[in-house]
Amino acid sequence: MTGSTSWSIGELAARAGVTVKTVRFYSDQGLLPETGRSSGGHRRYGPEALGRLRMIRSLRTLDLPVPDVGRALERDDALESLVADRLRELRPQLTSLRWREAALHLLTDCSPDERARRLDLIGAMGLPPDTDVLARFWRGWLFPARLPASLLAGIVDTAVPAPSHDPTPAHVLAFGRLRAIVTAPCPPGLLDRPPAPKRFDDGFRPAVLYSGLKEAYDLAAPELRAGRAPAGGEALDRFVGAWAEAGGARDSAAFRRRLTGVLAGEPRLDHYWDVVSELATPPGAPPEPTPGAAEAWLREALAGTAGAPEEGTWMRSCSYE
Repeated sequence: MTGSTSWSIGELAARAGVTVKTVRFYSDQGLLPETGRSSGGHRRYGPEALGRLRMIRSLRTLDLPVPDVGRALERDDALESLVADRLRELRPQLTSLRWREAALHLLTDCSPDERARRLDLIGAMGLPPDTDVLARFWRGWLFPARLPASLLAGIVDTAVPAPSHDPTPAHVLAFGRLRAIVTAPCPPGLLDRPPAPKRFDDGFRPAVLYSGLKEAYDLAAPELRAGRAPAGGEALDRFVGAWAEAGGARDSAAFRRRLTGVLAGEPRLDHYWDVVSELATPPGAPPEPTPGAAEAWLREALAGTAGAPEEGTWMRSCSYE
């Protein structure tokens, strides 16, 4: 040091553990003010420059852009906002990296044929997975039901799982399978009729039906968690009541027999809900009930209590793997 109040650019660089080039760059950017020049025209810095230079180095280590570093140095309240902004920028990047890591693990310890199949699933869905294709499937499935926007959004939100921010290889495989389910074509001739709610006349009220079905599924969920066999009760009454109210009918023994002739499983949806349950169920825990599982339980409960249907049941028999 050449004096008690100033350092040369080399002295400052040595004390901070950086290069002279680094000090010169930050000085030229206006981040490191000089206290003056020597008689030979060389830059001089006061002792406060050392702390400022160390702060600059720390902020740049966090990959903050130079203009943001300047804001943090000039305003005490700016750093907290800049850190929050940077975290928001990093989260999707980190999520993307975690999905790629999980996908790479998915490709280990499997046969060449299975690896090829998994690669096809990964390539089709992208990483992180794009769930728009799942949402479009459900909106198309429900259309042209006259549903309020809030009810439709709630159904779609329930049916479309959100990708995890910390996925496992099983998550990658599950989302790949979901996309394959909703995009696979059904062999011609097997989808001869639309879903049951779309086969009623103009007086049918889909909004009443789907609101009631949600209540019935919620009532059935504890039965599924307890592993109870399908049976009559509050959940089944609400299930049948939803169909009756939507069609302007009365819940009766005859109505229940007719309803068993209308309702049938849809393998595509059953398989879809099985995969959703896998995503929602913690390792080693019993399967988490889904609306699809509740629907199947309630259909079976209805068939077991209503007697023989008044018309033949109709099963759409596409298989999706």
